[in-house]
Amino acid sequence: MSLYRNSAWFLKGVTEFTKNAFLSSSKRFVEKDLEVSVAGRSFMITGANSGIGRATAMAIAKKGGTVHMVCRNRDKAEEARAEIVRESGNKEIYVHILDLSETKKVWEFAEAFKRKYKSLNVLINNAGCIMGQREENTEGLEKSFASNVLGVYILTKSLIALLEKSVEPRVVTVSSGGMLVQKLRIGNLQSDRGRYDGAMVYAQHKRQQVVMTEQLAKTVANAMPEFHSSMRESLRTPEQGADTSVWLAVSEAAATMPSGHFYQDRKMVSAHLPLAWTRSSPLEEQEFMSSLEDLAKTQQAH
Repeated sequence: MSLYRNSAWFLKGVTEFTKNAFLSSSKRFVEKDLEVSVAGRSFMITGANSGIGRATAMAIAKKGGTVHMVCRNRDKAEEARAEIVRESGNKEIYVHILDLSETKKVWEFAEAFKRKYKSLNVLINNAGCIMGQREENTEGLEKSFASNVLGVYILTKSLIALLEKSVEPRVVTVSSGGMLVQKLRIGNLQSDRGRYDGAMVYAQHKRQQVVMTEQLAKTVANAMPEFHSSMRESLRTPEQGADTSVWLAVSEAAATMPSGHFYQDRKMVSAHLPLAWTRSSPLEEQEFMSSLEDLAKTQQAH
């Protein structure tokens, strides 16, 4: 199974986020990579009712794939589904309502999905959550950690058994370039010590996603408002942001690429800046994964 991390790479230069950077990179794209039909293949996309998730769902629907949209808000999800069906002509689009921050419900959802559906070819972990202030979910976990990290871990791990029944199963986790300014920190997973900075907490969670994806690959061989305001005119469109996710999810070329790595603009790139201080030790990474597993078990229904 292939697991990928996809992102607009941050702080190699803010220009990496821009439309111009995408247009420059797209000159080397092999267009036939996406000239494929995925009819008969099924794709689960979290956060599929807006932004990159919606653009990803639309692109896959147009290629004939069955799309399972996993969203928090039913009204917004149904509105997005109707548009996707109307524009793509594909009626195999299904809405599932789930709040990834409610981690016990993530377990329940994944187990119910496995009972109802016989196959899943691709899981795209796209949904993300950034909080203005620290909040806890009903299980007493910091809400953005529960949504961005633990919920993603639980959903992915629970669905691996179903994914592995498919030909060329893939897991794509949409990260963020913000993780390039963060080193993995395992001593404050709940962000309950020190001042709560939502943007930096989010960036840390994206670093945690990168480590998680690396480690899971080994075992199976809302955007920042101030930044968005200042960069509005030059930021990538949702379709441009979704391009690498779609490429990783559907192309034969991506199937030949190494699993568990960090991809930007259809190529594998480093998950760290040159000479970066953000690298973690194997011991730290194993401790992090053990912490996730322990937390996940406390949320699992018995």
